[in-house]
Order: sequence, then C-alpha cells, then structure tokens
Amino acid sequence: MPHRAVRFEPLPQPITLGISSCLLGQNVRFDGSHKRDPFINDQLSRYFRFAPFCPEVAIGLGIPRPPIRLVYQRGEVRVKGVKNPELDVTEPLRHYANVIGESAQEFSGYIWKSKSPSCGMDRVRLYEAKDGAPLHQAGLVSQQLQQRFPHLPMEEEGRLHDPVLRENFITRVFAYARWQQLADEGFTPAAIIRFHTRHKLLLMSHNEASYRRLGRMVAGIKNEQAESWRQAYLAEFMSCLTRKPNRKRQANVLQHVMGHFKTELQADDKSELNECIDQYRLGKVPLIVPITLLQNILRRFPSDYLQEQYYFAPYPEDLGLRNQL
Repeated sequence: MPHRAVRFEPLPQPITLGISSCLLGQNVRFDGSHKRDPFINDQLSRYFRFAPFCPEVAIGLGIPRPPIRLVYQRGEVRVKGVKNPELDVTEPLRHYANVIGESAQEFSGYIWKSKSPSCGMDRVRLYEAKDGAPLHQAGLVSQQLQQRFPHLPMEEEGRLHDPVLRENFITRVFAYARWQQLADEGFTPAAIIRFHTRHKLLLMSHNEASYRRLGRMVAGIKNEQAESWRQAYLAEFMSCLTRKPNRKRQANVLQHVMGHFKTELQADDKSELNECIDQYRLGKVPLIVPITLLQNILRRFPSDYLQEQYYFAPYPEDLGLRNQL
C-alpha cells in the first residue's frame, strides 16, 4: 500500500513574530494612518502569532506626531524632528529597543516596516551625511535588535512581495523555531544530530560548502557541548539558510534525492523525473512540480531518511510558496 506523502509538521507551540504595528492595520503612523499588508494579515496570520510594536508611539510621540528622521551629526546618528531639529528622540528609542529585546528572545522572526527611521531594516535615508559617511542605514531600533539577535530571521514587508525572499524568510523562521523547540526540550548529542540530519537536504539546497562545514561540526560532537559550540553551530546554520537557493543548487538536490531510488525506478520513471528536473532547472516549471513528483515516488518506495527530511515540507503547504519559485 502506498505511504502518505511527507507533510509539514506543526510545532507544539505557536510561533511568534515581532512586527511593526502599522503593518497589522493599526493607525499608528505619524499622520495617523496605517500600512496594512495583505500577505501578512491574510496569509501569515493563519500560522503565526504577532507581537506588534510601534517604538515611536511607545516613547510618547503620540498620534499624529511630528515626523522624525535619521541625521548624521558629529560622527554619530541621531533621530531628530524633521521640522523641529531640537526634537531628539535618540536615547528614548535606544531604551525602547532594549525593552523589545527582552520580548524578542521568544520570537522566531521579525517583520519591520521599511524606510522607517525607527523600524527600517536597511536603506533608511540618512540626512546631513558628509565626508564619506553612509547615505543609508537601518532604523535605530531595528539596527539595535539586529545587533543583539544576529541569527533571528528578520525581513521588511516590502521585500516579502518578492517570491524568492518571501520563501527564504519563511523557511528561516520555521527552521529557527525548530531550533528553539530543541533548546526547550534540552540539548543532547542525539537530539542535535537528529535536528541536523533532518535538515540536511534543506541545507544542501542553500549552500553546499556551509552544509559540509556543519556536517563536520556535528561529526565531532562530544557528550557535553558547551554553549559556545551551540552558538557556533546556530550561526553557521542560519547563515547557510540565509543564502537563497538557485535553480542549479535545487536541481542538484533533486538529482541527489533521485539517486536514492536508482534501484527501484524503471527506465521510463527515471526519464520522466530527469526531464522534470531539467524543466525546473531551465525555468520552465516551478519547484513544486519536481517536488510533487518525488513525493509521489516516495509514497511508492518509502525511505525513512527521506521521509524525515524537512526539505519536502519546510513550512505549511497551504502557503503555496514553492508554486512561484
């Protein structure tokens, strides 16, 4: 009897994402408006719990409020009023970033509002920059959180409209959440090895060199692993997943999976699968097509190793992310 295809495994605890409040439709912007994002509210809200923050409201600027901007003065970045340069909210925003940081330890990701002087993740306009100073940087609160939590998946809402960036962010969020679950359950050599093994194909699809480095780390695992080892592993693990897979790397992984069935598949099945992978490599079909074909083969010829791989279902299928890759 054919087995079931590999399905997404929900985590036992809800996944929490920090998020800029205006993206949820809250009227907290300087002019009293919002920036409700349909993808976040209509799709991601089905799978994530959101923890909204608006730093500018939190520090008492009010709604509506005078607009603020990043200003480069005497070798440092300050956050000052656009119309009233005497207004300087740099220190209150820095303090509030520490407040968010206490909650962020429980987050599995963060979605920021782009171009905001407090929340923008990158390329926020930096005014009065001279003498070789950068013209853009992250918003003050976002920058502080990125420095404090360098492995936490973060993205701006605008970049989530790009199918590749969107899929990469969601992949990283669920992988990071699984690491957090592992931490909650307790790190043991056996648990770490199982975590790594189940992510092997996913890691290979992102960056093979990083995948091999991680493999060497796990191969040398000791009975007692120090926190420094776990942080080094997590840094390499998340760095690997940050690299966006391309069609060549994905096709190589698909061919690798196909190799597991070399004795089971008939010649016509191999030909069909090879053609499907080539069509994907050439951009003629999306990734979901060869993945589905391999899932069907896996149902016919079960493999304990492959059926444990998060590569086949790294996030809920209903998101349809691989339909556009």
